Amino acid sequence: MIKSALCSILGIEKPIFQGGMAWIADGRLAAAVSEAGGLGIISSIQGGADVVRAEIRKARELTRKPFGVNIMLAAPDAAEVADVVVEEGVGVVTTGAGIPAPYMEKWKAAGIKVIPVVASVAYALKMQELGATAVIAEGAESGGHIGNVHTLALVPQVVDAVEIPVLAAGGIFDGRSAAAAFMLGACGVQVGTRFLVARECKVHPTYKERLIKAGDLGTMVTGKRLGDAVRALKTPFTKKFAQMEANPAVQADELRAFGTGSVRKAVFDGDLAGGSFLAGEAAGLIRREETAEEIVNDIIGGAERLLAGAKDLIGE
Repeated sequence: MIKSALCSILGIEKPIFQGGMAWIADGRLAAAVSEAGGLGIISSIQGGADVVRAEIRKARELTRKPFGVNIMLAAPDAAEVADVVVEEGVGVVTTGAGIPAPYMEKWKAAGIKVIPVVASVAYALKMQELGATAVIAEGAESGGHIGNVHTLALVPQVVDAVEIPVLAAGGIFDGRSAAAAFMLGACGVQVGTRFLVARECKVHPTYKERLIKAGDLGTMVTGKRLGDAVRALKTPFTKKFAQMEANPAVQADELRAFGTGSVRKAVFDGDLAGGSFLAGEAAGLIRREETAEEIVNDIIGGAERLLAGAKDLIGE
């Protein structure tokens, strides 16, 4: 077994998180990942604080193991969800899209371990200063909202800069990429894209079909002009968005309006013309649908085998 301080801190068996994907990561998926020994995470972008509360309770019905909630701090109901996780006794919160400073005191008083997603060294240092338990260094290979630095360069720089544990995210797909992350100094990994094809994941069948068919050049980044870069599968929607973004005659408000609701259209309707099918560059490695347990075991088991055999790479 991989020895990781993260497992001791969080009470989990395997140092792997499932990403808190908006409109996707629900109680059923989170519970399945936690049952497999990792840390399942419920997204706070579910349709309101009451829905998040219901998903937390659903996860509790399905597992007695630890799980977490991801809170997008820029969301209108972030303050409400920040209270829900305290009221429901959630043990771990991951955060994104903002600074969690307004909530840190009450979360820490409730015994919640706060683990923000960061895309730069400066942000990681700020999170450490605020009292974060760990940080997730997410490279630009990831799906959804991305930063500018890629995983291979970002992770070791964050590891060198902070004293708290660091997880790696962005492009982590199997034992090979997980082993590489551990060699970079990470004490765990967070995986999003591969869990999209978990049997327990609720996304529309078209979403899963497009992921299975995706190649190495199957994703693209849009939104840079808006200061909000997003990686998604290449579809009629993303190609149209890119065309509009490249046209100076198209105003920013028109771009935002075109993108409004696009993630929900992909997740629930499989709408290729109007939906944003968020996915990382690792989508090109997806071949089939699997259970969450099979995914967790393949990633961590594969990393263990590779790391155990690494000495064979060095000759006499």
